[in-house]
Amino acid sequence: MAKILLLYSTVDGHTYKICQRIKTVIEAESASDEVSVETIDAADDLDLESFDKIVIGASIRYGKHRPAVFRFIEQHLEVLEQRPNAFFTVNVVARKPDKNRPHSNPYMQKFLQSTPWQPRLLGVFAGKIDYQRYGFLDRNMIRFIMWLTKGPTDPATNIEFTLWSEVDAFAHQVATL
Repeated sequence: MAKILLLYSTVDGHTYKICQRIKTVIEAESASDEVSVETIDAADDLDLESFDKIVIGASIRYGKHRPAVFRFIEQHLEVLEQRPNAFFTVNVVARKPDKNRPHSNPYMQKFLQSTPWQPRLLGVFAGKIDYQRYGFLDRNMIRFIMWLTKGPTDPATNIEFTLWSEVDAFAHQVATL
């Protein structure tokens, strides 16, 4: 039996949804594994030493992972390195076939260059655009970015680019770490 911690950093909730899918797949594969899903903002209240594996998932907004991700890694690097671990990033750039792998995704590469942590397993998942949920500024900034990158700009757009089969494959890899 493994005790697995899935930590997430999300802006709009899609990274949390991906963590829930990973949890479901792992639990279906091994009924004896215990999987906890927690926000990275609350991670300091957890006993990290009690987990056998730690996975961090983080979304991108305006080209950056949230600072809390880097703070957590800096504060808990030793614990992370002592256990099987994984990291995945969620971003809309990953909707493009040439940007949806750890070696080709610019946000994953930037992440790896910005932290001393070198996760054992890496994942890149395309996110979601839901313009109607965003406030005025976010909606228009993201539409502008999509216009520049030839993505959807219709303000009625609500599209999930996530390839769930890729998430499932990642979950299977986490289970066997």
